[in-house]
Amino acid sequence: MKNKTSRRAILQGLITSAIIGFDVINRSWVTSANAASASKEFVNLPHLDGVLYTDDAARAAVSNDFGHLVYRLPSSVLKPGSIQDIVRIIQFAIQNNLKVAARGQGHSCYGQAQVEEGVIIDMSTLNKIHDLGADRAVVDAGVVWSQLLQATLEQQLTPPVLTDYIELSIGGTLSLGGIGGASHRYGVQVDNVLELQIVTGSGKLETCSPYQNRDLFEAVLAGLGQCGIIVRATIRLIQAFTNVRVFHLYYDNLNTFTHDQRLLIADERFNFVEGQVVSDTKGGWRYMLEAASFYTPPNQPDNTLVLASLSYTSGTEQIEDKSYFDFLNRLAPTVAFLQSIGVWSNPHPWINLFVPGTAVEQYVGDLVSTLTLADTGNSPILLYPVKTDRFKLPLFRTPNDPVVFLFAILRTAPLDDATVRKMLDDNRRFFEKNRDIGGTRYPVDAIKFSHSDWKQQFRPVWGKLVSAKRRYDPNNLLTPGQGIF
Repeated sequence: MKNKTSRRAILQGLITSAIIGFDVINRSWVTSANAASASKEFVNLPHLDGVLYTDDAARAAVSNDFGHLVYRLPSSVLKPGSIQDIVRIIQFAIQNNLKVAARGQGHSCYGQAQVEEGVIIDMSTLNKIHDLGADRAVVDAGVVWSQLLQATLEQQLTPPVLTDYIELSIGGTLSLGGIGGASHRYGVQVDNVLELQIVTGSGKLETCSPYQNRDLFEAVLAGLGQCGIIVRATIRLIQAFTNVRVFHLYYDNLNTFTHDQRLLIADERFNFVEGQVVSDTKGGWRYMLEAASFYTPPNQPDNTLVLASLSYTSGTEQIEDKSYFDFLNRLAPTVAFLQSIGVWSNPHPWINLFVPGTAVEQYVGDLVSTLTLADTGNSPILLYPVKTDRFKLPLFRTPNDPVVFLFAILRTAPLDDATVRKMLDDNRRFFEKNRDIGGTRYPVDAIKFSHSDWKQQFRPVWGKLVSAKRRYDPNNLLTPGQGIF
């Protein structure tokens, strides 16, 4: 009898605390319990297939992101049960002047997917793979790439491009671009999208592609969530290999390192090309080229052939074979370790820049000559080239060079406000130096950005973005955390 009473009490509590509307005058949510005290300007909440949460725990859970640098507390969190829930909540938000942001895995670094006193849409509940065909997959935006990869590999298929960390949501990376070691061949992830379903800032569900509503398609992919929320995507697939041979090659000279990287992306002898600036045991820095050949036995790469004409330091090469999935999921052990020692929840003042290929040696050489391990938080420094003719979407902004280099310091900072402030100040300084030589930013990172910075970032397509914003989000409702409009 006691258990029944307890369950009844819990159920009654849920009923009385259920959200039934919004008080426009008091700017507060109305529950069954406090409806009597609501003002006359009370608007009923539409029917939802999912749940809208306003409790402190649910709000606090999305007030932060991977960066742990910006905290914004929303008034509510929607866990949608359907795409129509997103349509309804945006229409409701328009009616009640509420800001809205979609959140995938919350892996941005500077509050990009947060909103103060608005609605966060937790996309993780929309996580179904709807169809796998011979050359495409239809997926909800909340599906993470590792989930899609595991499903496609059962059909000997794979997405052409994956980011280094594959526990990111599909909707999240498509809002940014999605770069990885195969981008020198296949572009970024947005270049491999065939069709999208979008809920615009006007609360309309639209289908778009290169052939249908193309202006919306181009405004949303790499559009930083400004014009619509991606709710479903059709992703191009290609044939997958089963194995990967990974080559780590070390260089003492930056110019030799970048020369070989350029050579490798030009002749495409490897399926995957990245690189890092790594600490030298003798002090200072050296350079590690990471390249990979994909294969299926009995066929195997010819090591002599793929390493021909490269000028790495002889005798330092490291060669290892892995399964295709284990290679693409290679960060999982590191992430598990960082989580186990509590460092994963430290601040992450990352910086991600695209440096013009014509200036990369001077820029990176000057910058790393001033860096210490403490400045980087003992964290990875990425440096690798991509070919800009592979990039087809206008809002994915890179320098106007045939080859550009991703330069990223993926810092984990100590729990020390002074150190974090210094890293953020350094980010701004590094950004400005790159901007002044024609560089751009990959905006998942932590850099203080003004409206004029955004105009510079999107030049010469700023007018295109402004027009799309006016058309598809006329109330300036969506994703205010980016600080663009």
